[in-house]
Amino acid sequence: MRVIAGSAKGRKLQTLEGVDVRPTTDKVKEAIFSAIQFDLYEASVLDLFAGSGQMGIEAISRGANQAVFVDMSARSLNIVRSNLSSADMQDKAMCYQADGKDFLKTDRNRYHIAFLDPPYGKGLIEEVLPTLADRIVSGGKVVCEHEKELVLPDAVGSLSVKKRYRYGKINVTIYINQEDEMQDE
Repeated sequence: MRVIAGSAKGRKLQTLEGVDVRPTTDKVKEAIFSAIQFDLYEASVLDLFAGSGQMGIEAISRGANQAVFVDMSARSLNIVRSNLSSADMQDKAMCYQADGKDFLKTDRNRYHIAFLDPPYGKGLIEEVLPTLADRIVSGGKVVCEHEKELVLPDAVGSLSVKKRYRYGKINVTIYINQEDEMQDE
């Protein structure tokens, strides 16, 4: 696993080992970042189920101003911190050990981009999307990586689907916050 582009291009990243670990493949990661490339410059990013932190680190490498990494696992956050250190990005990151839904209940920051790639089959995306909608700036995006069997709703609060992608067993659904457009109607 490596950083694909930007200031940390080519930097190798560590990941956890185990059957429950599914690092995003380079192919899927490149497709995601092609879809959001113009939204990254000076963005504030949330990597909610951070794992190794590769999505938030890629975002910083490509121009995001800062990233918040949240994961329940202390082991995962140790990997995130190690990866941030090796990419020399510690000053652009904050790490929190917390359940995603609980974090969103207390966090008052607003984000331009949020990445959601939780463990599959537990309903976590559907559970956090309604609260997350209030944390995304107008025009901001939520990138959900999920199993192909899961069909996410077309809209959740002010979030509406912008695009859906399929990559073998993995689907990616990108929402956009159309908060201002909804208020103007």
